[in-house]
Amino acid sequence: MQIEHLGIAVKDLEAANELYTTLLGKEPYKAEEVDSEKVMTSFFQTGESKVELLAATAPESAIAKYIEKRGEGIHHVAFRVADIRAEMERLREQGFHLLNEEPKRGADNMWVCFVHPKSANGVLVELCQPVAE
Repeated sequence: MQIEHLGIAVKDLEAANELYTTLLGKEPYKAEEVDSEKVMTSFFQTGESKVELLAATAPESAIAKYIEKRGEGIHHVAFRVADIRAEMERLREQGFHLLNEEPKRGADNMWVCFVHPKSANGVLVELCQPVAE
């Protein structure tokens, strides 16, 4: 298991892209809307890991609610796994509360599943597995 990306909730994706382009010294390599989550994403490659910026596309999205409650900042830590279903089963057996019963399609061509923050010391954890092409 390795860190796949850090998800950062932002109010203004365009302004955040400019800030992170300056900070990281490179442009985002991808922007993608995830309709099911009502979010627009932007990805920066940083070594073996990535930074994902997330901006709400609707006021009822989880990102909009997160920013309203906590403000902008780190939203989640994502870990890349080889077999997401096996990892989900292992975590369930260990008593973790998963927010998904099954993996779902996420941004950047990944299968994803989230672990509830109450199960992980207040941190929203995302498991990611590349979708086989």
